[in-house]
Amino acid sequence: MKLTTMTQVTVAANGVTLGVEHFGDTAAPLVLLVGGTTMLSWPDPLCEALARGGRHVVRYDLRDSGASTTVDPEAPNYTLRDLAADAAALARRLDDRSAHLAGFGVGGLVAQVAALDHPHAFSALTLAGTRPVAPGPVDDDLPEHDAATMRRLFSRPMPDWSHRAAVAEFVAAGAEILGDDPVAARARAERIWDRTPSTEPAVQMANQLGMVFSKLDCKPRWRERLSEIAIPTLVVHGRRDRFFPVGNGEALGRAIPGARLLVLEEAASAIPESAAAQVAAAMLEC
Repeated sequence: MKLTTMTQVTVAANGVTLGVEHFGDTAAPLVLLVGGTTMLSWPDPLCEALARGGRHVVRYDLRDSGASTTVDPEAPNYTLRDLAADAAALARRLDDRSAHLAGFGVGGLVAQVAALDHPHAFSALTLAGTRPVAPGPVDDDLPEHDAATMRRLFSRPMPDWSHRAAVAEFVAAGAEILGDDPVAARARAERIWDRTPSTEPAVQMANQLGMVFSKLDCKPRWRERLSEIAIPTLVVHGRRDRFFPVGNGEALGRAIPGARLLVLEEAASAIPESAAAQVAAAMLEC
């Protein structure tokens, strides 16, 4: 079967159910986009541009987000390695050939570990807006979150997570603090809300903020293994990113042999729709 428009379904992989969305021709080479944490961290125009470039594009929700298996995002009973295994299992379910794997934000952590632990599943790698270490204190040579921005971001009172409009306003205001487009962030927050199967506050907060990663077991370290990655790799990072400053992307580019670094001069922590064609073109070269 060939799909020429986007189609949302769920797929069983690695013992869990994952919410996925297809773009393009299912017979084309697979590009698998790891959500950070929901699939909507990957903009529609980017997915559509990749599909027009002759790829079967699939973006998916991590566990405890979107349409994927949700148990308890405040106490995950899985590890970062399990999320990496999900990516490899999903890639194998979707295509017998190796896939181009791409991870955004915390999804970039998943993608790095998946490429290292399951090298035969993937033929190319894109890492966008991410860093080479787990959540928590960073290595001395890596830039930490911008302190002033983090104070502004996390000193705000939390919204009523059961109220759609309040959540959307909170997310839009946070995007403005981070230097991202608040209008786009509001629209994405509303879509995330509508796709979240539960109105439970903890579930809604996890979907909007990716808080599960603060609870997740991400050991052992993988940064020292990045030189083992032997597939074409693209690192994409916003010059104005205050959450994972651009030095993190530069460090990834140095550590992975032959990696190409694409710095989006006007971008912050999200991929703006205006950069979708540029990012897609770079990914299609991998």
